[in-house]
Amino acid sequence: MAKFTALLLPSLQRNPLTDLLDQLDLGSGDRVGKRSGFVIMLVLSGIIAAAGVLLDSTATVIGAMIIAPLGTPILGIAAGIVTGRARLVVASVVWVAGAVGAVILIGAAFSIVLPSGANLSANAQIAGRTSPQLMDLVAALATGVAGAFAMSRKDLSAVLPGVAIAISLVPPLAVVGVTLGQGDFDGAIGAFLLFFSNVVSLIIAGAIVFTLAGYSRDALAQPGRRRRAYSIISVLTVLTVIPLGLNTLVIVAQATWTARIQTAASAWIADGEGEIDGITWKSLVARISVQAPGGRIPPVSELRDALESEVPSIVAVEVDVTDAVVHPVIERD
Repeated sequence: MAKFTALLLPSLQRNPLTDLLDQLDLGSGDRVGKRSGFVIMLVLSGIIAAAGVLLDSTATVIGAMIIAPLGTPILGIAAGIVTGRARLVVASVVWVAGAVGAVILIGAAFSIVLPSGANLSANAQIAGRTSPQLMDLVAALATGVAGAFAMSRKDLSAVLPGVAIAISLVPPLAVVGVTLGQGDFDGAIGAFLLFFSNVVSLIIAGAIVFTLAGYSRDALAQPGRRRRAYSIISVLTVLTVIPLGLNTLVIVAQATWTARIQTAASAWIADGEGEIDGITWKSLVARISVQAPGGRIPPVSELRDALESEVPSIVAVEVDVTDAVVHPVIERD
């Protein structure tokens, strides 16, 4: 184990504990400079993220990820756990909680520009962050390991921007604010779950890497305190994995149900003049979008009968009919 650790963290490249804590503790050293920088970059990243979400601009959202400073206090929690510094853990949690509230408020404020009842599912930046699954947790854990290694080694600081992009902390919070502002509470819960799972992943990965790096030995941390902290992390992990696992199962099931609904709906609409435009989901409700001239469609009872044996009773199915005829309103000569 010692050889493996030495390979991952060569002694010449290992950052001393004092340097690590100086980077992660917003209450040490130049406190005014660290805290003002954190607040400034947090507000700017929140504004950029909210704007990028509303514009559905991936490039803009990535910019927000790069400058977001939230990773510092989150890894500070991990460092505090490993080194037995309760003050660092509590202070870092307070900074994270304050940042969460600030970015959500920014997102909610930006949501004012959206019309009431806007179709948020059509926005890729929102849709991609409101339904997290287990693979998101796996990616976040790997990213957290990379970030913790970058903080522990002198030669890996160049990877930190990539870590910031991969972990995605501020954009999900901006989505929480936007969806709350539009009254989409299911979307807000999903986006917050994504953020929470990323935070837990960073803490777990950071604690593992910092322990391997020997920082707990350097700090002479009391085993009892560390055990209590690790127990809390274990509970948080379970609380994160369960909803992500359930949501993953729902996503897999929805893919199967979508195929069955598509087949049945295509056969049903073939008797009329319309066509299936798509199938969307909101929780356990499937909405079939149909384009039909004059709104004329075959009897819905026929589709209901066809679907009774194809989807479970917990699934509701709706048909949204759009008139496919163009109606001139103002004609020009």
